Amino acid sequence: MAVSLTGTRISGIALPWFVLVTTGSATQTGLVAFCEMTPYVVVKALTGPLVDRVGPRVVSWTTDLASATAAAAVPLLHRLGLLSFPLLLVLVALIGTARGPGDLAKEVMMPEAADRSRVPLERATGLSGVIERLASTVGPVAGGSLVAVLGPLPGLVVNAVCFAGGSLIIALALPRDMGQVLAPSSLPDGETEEPGYWRRFGEGFTFLRGDPLLLALIVMVGITNLLDAAFSTVLIPVWAEESGKGPAAIGLMGSMAGAAAIGGSLLAAAVAHRLRRRAVFFMGFLLAGAPRFLVLASEAPMGVVLAVFAVSGFGAGFLNPIIGAVLFERVPRPMLGRVNALGDSLAWSGIPLGGLIAGAAVAAVGLVPVLLAGGATYFLTTNLTGLRPEWREMDRTRGRDPRHSTPRTEDTRSTSRNRTV
Repeated sequence: MAVSLTGTRISGIALPWFVLVTTGSATQTGLVAFCEMTPYVVVKALTGPLVDRVGPRVVSWTTDLASATAAAAVPLLHRLGLLSFPLLLVLVALIGTARGPGDLAKEVMMPEAADRSRVPLERATGLSGVIERLASTVGPVAGGSLVAVLGPLPGLVVNAVCFAGGSLIIALALPRDMGQVLAPSSLPDGETEEPGYWRRFGEGFTFLRGDPLLLALIVMVGITNLLDAAFSTVLIPVWAEESGKGPAAIGLMGSMAGAAAIGGSLLAAAVAHRLRRRAVFFMGFLLAGAPRFLVLASEAPMGVVLAVFAVSGFGAGFLNPIIGAVLFERVPRPMLGRVNALGDSLAWSGIPLGGLIAGAAVAAVGLVPVLLAGGATYFLTTNLTGLRPEWREMDRTRGRDPRHSTPRTEDTRSTSRNRTV
């Protein structure tokens, strides 16, 4: 996870900057993000039954290898003078198509990794969050420095190398039976064959539809993910260009937020299982969301911007551990792939639109009004939704039937997320 996520974070700076400086268009920058994230969300939603059937280890290393191939083609074809904008869109779509199942497979392996390691589930997901935040710290620094000194192409090369390295680690280091939880001996009474694809898919959808807390969580995170995508893929690069601070400032801001988030994730890994989840969850969103939009709109000094990003990162560090713990505790282990895939895809469904909407809005009304509107929307979304009664279940998940959770230890996940979030 550390290797592949670091490459993705580097690409998150290098690719938008590459498009922005070669085309000069915020709209086309948003279109590239749309073409990567749309297949990511769609394919991820559809591959849940496949992950449950084939096993997450195989899916993870094969899709990471495919992502590495597509990512390496971007700088190679550009160097050869063969990279047109439509071809770039095709390549980033291929990267998104492969990334979706790969990210899902790594998430699904987390509860079993916790079991094998004898680590409480919330602590395992907290440590997973630390890894994600470390990648979010190292990646922006490396990406911003590479882009500032050598241009965006070396960052895209590093992304391809990281995907390939992650593929090798998963293929060679993990036990070959990782994730094989639905053996024939564990099939329901009276059934001699494993269920088919569409039945598996339907079972995941039915389970998700019947859990009000998971549905509320998905809707709220879906809106914030759309806003985060708009912020990271378009609004920050445009702000960096218009303010004259350049890609190095993007990397510094991302690293400041990532470093603070590491502290938040470490604290969550240590004490989250002793805290009231709901209060910590909404406080984390209060810090992590609207302040970032508003500080960029205010034309504050760079020191103030970095301080706000640090506070926001610290709050964000608590979110994914709580989200992962709630998810893994409420979903039966053999259904993790299906339910995770559907939940993530619904939560990520706005991400492809984030860059498009932000690019069009900035072109129409300018950067500052879009930042103000985004911050207000973020604040209202993460505060009003907390008034609904189903959120009280967030503090009660440990009392559920243990058959509907992982063999216990506690846990949490991202989107990251960032993988959800």
